[in-house]
Amino acid sequence: MWAYCISTLFLIISCSGKGGSPIPTSPTQPATYKPPVVSSSFVKGADISWVTQMESSGVRFYDKTGAQQDLFALMKSLGMNTIRLRAWVNPSDGWCNTADVLAKAKRAQSAGMKILIDFHYSDSWADPGKQPKPAAWASLDFPTLQTTLHDYTVGVMNTLKTNGITPDWVQVGNETNDGMLWEDGRASTHMANFAALVKAGYQAVKSVSSTTKVIVHISNGFDNNLFRYIFDGLKANGAQWDVIGMSLYPSTSNYTTLDAQCLANMNDMVSRYSTPVMIVEVGMDATDPTDCRDFLTDIITKVNSVSNGNGLGVLYWEPEAYNWQSYGLGAFDNTGKPTIALDAFGN
Repeated sequence: MWAYCISTLFLIISCSGKGGSPIPTSPTQPATYKPPVVSSSFVKGADISWVTQMESSGVRFYDKTGAQQDLFALMKSLGMNTIRLRAWVNPSDGWCNTADVLAKAKRAQSAGMKILIDFHYSDSWADPGKQPKPAAWASLDFPTLQTTLHDYTVGVMNTLKTNGITPDWVQVGNETNDGMLWEDGRASTHMANFAALVKAGYQAVKSVSSTTKVIVHISNGFDNNLFRYIFDGLKANGAQWDVIGMSLYPSTSNYTTLDAQCLANMNDMVSRYSTPVMIVEVGMDATDPTDCRDFLTDIITKVNSVSNGNGLGVLYWEPEAYNWQSYGLGAFDNTGKPTIALDAFGN
């Protein structure tokens, strides 16, 4: 019996190890990335306001194959359908003034893109840390300031209209976490004034184009307390708006948390004010395109999930910038080509 077992065991071992080669297996293929599926009306876009200044400095843009391409056409080929353009009143170098905005708006329209105009109501950057008045408006009393804001807005809108361009959306102010046109329009000290300025901008836009939607834009889209503070204050003081705009600039390590908080805030805004929402600015470290694509995939999916189609879309802020003016949150590489981050906007 013992001899039989030994001989049987030897036979099994011999057969199982025939040729000494393991059973072949198929190589593992990397999963093919698929962009998020969104509604047909979902806004996928970018603010590329630096484009004319960059081009004048010799910067060129290329598709993934290395072929030079017009930036507007390139954005369209990546799946985007909307271009956002900032408007400054009288910038010292001319970039983003009314003529420059018009030139870029014509190119956007020619590329078949929708257009969002972002009024900063300043000669330069306006954001949560600064909201400086245009130099020409600095000494105006408040009633005149309201009228001037109104008339300037009408002027820009009419310039676009005369050239056959009707913006789909207009922001009255940029990242107005504490109002705009400080100190007169600082929300924390003069909420009624801030609301009056928003009303002036709203009425100006609608007087030229009743179909254009007006956005009030606040940064830190994850901060529900901030949004309730601002929009409760505006509502209490009779301001009007059509869309609530948000910025969201998370890091590679916290985007899942901030995206979840942003979704909760968006749903609250829709419920509380019966107003749709749009993420008008996002960005992430250009040197980490994989995490950026994951972030964009997640936030686009979350915005698209907002109840009853009230999450309108997501726009990347200056994706074409690779350390242009030291900005590091673009989505192009140092050869002028889009990174895989922008694959999230694909169809």
